[in-house]
Amino acid sequence: MRLLIIGGTIFLGRALVDAAQARGHRVTLFNRGLSNPEAYPDIETIRGDRETDLDRLGERRWDAVIDTCGYRPRQLMLSTAALRQAVDHYVFISTLSVYPLAGASNRDETAPVLTLEAGANDEVTAESYGPLKAGCERTVLAAFPGSALIIRAGLIVGPYDPTNRFTYWVTRAARGGDAIAPPGQQPLQFIDARDLAAFVLDGTESQLAGIYNVTGPAERMTFGEFLRSAKEALASDVQFHHASDAFLRGRGVEEFMGLPLWLNQEAAESFMTFSIDRALAAGLWFRPLRQTIRDTYDWARATPADTPRPADLSPELETTLLEAW
Repeated sequence: MRLLIIGGTIFLGRALVDAAQARGHRVTLFNRGLSNPEAYPDIETIRGDRETDLDRLGERRWDAVIDTCGYRPRQLMLSTAALRQAVDHYVFISTLSVYPLAGASNRDETAPVLTLEAGANDEVTAESYGPLKAGCERTVLAAFPGSALIIRAGLIVGPYDPTNRFTYWVTRAARGGDAIAPPGQQPLQFIDARDLAAFVLDGTESQLAGIYNVTGPAERMTFGEFLRSAKEALASDVQFHHASDAFLRGRGVEEFMGLPLWLNQEAAESFMTFSIDRALAAGLWFRPLRQTIRDTYDWARATPADTPRPADLSPELETTLLEAW
């Protein structure tokens, strides 16, 4: 297939490009060249901003476009208009954040999504990210009726993850010793970027259409089970001490980024229990968790020590928490 990938050099984009090349597809990238521009020197790349330079795509045609980096509906209005005659299939990478944080467990694709208030601007913030992505979905579905695939991706993990949310626990497990951790019963969902890329490409090749929640694993997993897998996969002597929500809140620990992936039980029961039955029926599969853990650790060890780590718990704060717990 001839594939146009908007983005393609950061995390999921890299996984998509690598998988597409392995499958023999002809890939063209369209991006600004600001992030890892040296990643794929042998792949055709059209430099440009999606808001001003879509004319650089010319009169070209591709079998499908995979859009990894649309955040505002007006961006999708421009790209869908520019590509309506250029591609047969529009694949848009969205997010489970289109759903409200608070909600029922096991929500499927029919659950209500967020909307922006009337008159709100389209600045991307923590609060507007989900509503804006939902607006992007609606734009794509309207422009490509019956030939749009919307991927509502969950937490993406694995090599090249720039957030450190999952990687923190892998490297912390490898370091060994006593470690503070969220409640062991907290539900947890995530997906290896390479497994997500495989599902996206499978859907692109078969011209799958519609909306799909895509995260994992196939069966419910807890934080405690994940950390035991990390300990075993890395043959570590780490001892995780699972503190309570009340303890962590009482000491001002920030959820999700301050203690990576921690959500209070109520939020986790809502936002870490999405139904992925539709994606499983469409062929979603997962590599062994221990493989993701080991591969992430190998990548992290080769990453420069001064690499930014947005999600983190400092050793000093961890020591203080352990002593208090």
